[in-house]
Amino acid sequence: MPSYTAPIKDLQFVLHDVLKISEQPIDGFDELDRDFTAAVLEEAGKLASEVLAPLNAVGDTEGCTLENGTVRTPTGFKAAFDQMRSGGWTSVDCDPAYGGQGLPYALHTATQEPQVSANMAFNMYQGLTHGAYSAIWWHGSEAQKQTYLPRLTTCEWTGTMNLTEPHCGTDLGLMRTKAEPHDDGTYRITGQKIFISAGDHDLAENIIHLVLAKIPDGPDGIKGVSLFIVPKFLVNEDGSLGDRNAVSVGKLEKKMGIHGNATCVMNYDGATGFLVGEAHKGMRAMFTMMNEARLGVGLQGYAQAEAAYQNALIYAKERLQGRDVMGAKNPDGPADPLIVHPDIRRNLMEQKSFIEGARALTVWGAYLIDRAHRLNDEAADGLISLLTPVIKGFQTDLGFQSCVQAQQVYGGHGYIEETGMSQFARDARIAMIYEGANGIQALDLVGRKLAQSGGKHIMAFFELVKTECKSHADDPRMEPFVEPLKTASKQLQQAAAYFMQAGMKNPNNALAGSYDFMHLMGHVCLGLMWTQMAKAAYSALDSGEEDTDFFNAKIKTGQFYMARQLPACAAHLARIESGAETVMGLEEAQF
Repeated sequence: MPSYTAPIKDLQFVLHDVLKISEQPIDGFDELDRDFTAAVLEEAGKLASEVLAPLNAVGDTEGCTLENGTVRTPTGFKAAFDQMRSGGWTSVDCDPAYGGQGLPYALHTATQEPQVSANMAFNMYQGLTHGAYSAIWWHGSEAQKQTYLPRLTTCEWTGTMNLTEPHCGTDLGLMRTKAEPHDDGTYRITGQKIFISAGDHDLAENIIHLVLAKIPDGPDGIKGVSLFIVPKFLVNEDGSLGDRNAVSVGKLEKKMGIHGNATCVMNYDGATGFLVGEAHKGMRAMFTMMNEARLGVGLQGYAQAEAAYQNALIYAKERLQGRDVMGAKNPDGPADPLIVHPDIRRNLMEQKSFIEGARALTVWGAYLIDRAHRLNDEAADGLISLLTPVIKGFQTDLGFQSCVQAQQVYGGHGYIEETGMSQFARDARIAMIYEGANGIQALDLVGRKLAQSGGKHIMAFFELVKTECKSHADDPRMEPFVEPLKTASKQLQQAAAYFMQAGMKNPNNALAGSYDFMHLMGHVCLGLMWTQMAKAAYSALDSGEEDTDFFNAKIKTGQFYMARQLPACAAHLARIESGAETVMGLEEAQF
């Protein structure tokens, strides 16, 4: 069975050495000193390694079952869910007015990583609930908040998001689910939704479905979509549970991975629903859930890779295979450990440098959300809006790739289920698909986000990178970071300029290069993170920090990323500038 240990020192490094989180002039951040965050993360790590990780293989093997209309989760999930709830892990950043702890979203994000690494399928029940909580907090009425938020905060009730239908996924304007107005101000929801994660289960007393549907005679397409609260059990005025609503599970999907999470077909047969926000403005409210979920899915990408990497590293140190070409490192044994071989080192370094860079980018993204919400910082809000498709798309692509690389370290044993490496790869694969497939993320980035506010946010990003590079001009130690970052940033700017010129003539020139642009920008983002991490590591060494191995390892890992990974930007630029001609060259019949 794979093992897992929460990377608390790495999380602390990002929070305090890189982001200097307790020094930020934001309400509540002054409480986040090193001792406090260390204590919180230690407990989160214990829950992950001692409770959730042992259930990961159980969930994968047993899966969920549908019995008499109710979904049963795998053995041990209910007890673990209760333990997570009682520990307060569902309410870290929730509003104290509804029973939350009111801590920053950045800390919530840091505590989520160990749970996702240990048991991604299990964590999804809580993660989706947090998204439903946020949508109602931002867009619900005061009565709706009072009814639902206290129990969503504690996960006494859980939540879902219902978008996809059998005939439409991304193009939600095609949806057929209807919401017929009723005399009492409620609506009758009729239709079918598919691929609903955590759609039903036995972990909570009630499930609060957030459902997109169309009110008759509303505008056509996406402009006619509204959002509704549709509880599994109706809620009485005193907060107790009432009658079962007309919502049921049609079937459980059999999936490639995340077997411990119930992915359901949901049937709404005149179910009672309650409008959230304004009629025909449902996408505005749903995007509150989706944007939060996309950051969370980006976290899933590197968190699964972290778990896989940890086990691949152990295997590489223990498995004896061949001899070091520079001389035996284990002369008393029959062979040297795998880790002596350069190609194994390359494989492990690619994983390590991606994971640690992605961790920094994700926590920084959560910090930007805190700035946007707690300070009404429009610049931070614009920047995280720009970065969200990159965090989701780039990190899940490379997260899956890293899981496959970790599996490769095991050789044939990685293909055998009992080692657990297959599960990491299978579970990570969905992150590239749900919450908007990665091709959609790339189109969103190039088609919407680059031009948003007249290009203000992408220009702010370029300026941020430029300022970072200039700040290290007098430190020769930083040259291996600054020079590659300058080059990569110029390549990203060149790609954006190409879209402005060639895309105006033929939009396909931009769309054909969108996926490469997402990856190019992802590499620049991680290059920026590694530059900041290297500076933080040098500063720690200069101040006399005792753990020199940790900080020197950060610097060397960053140097690897800048030298070996960042040059991929040139290839992405070349593909972008080749335009759409070869992509669109075949006639449909020629495929």
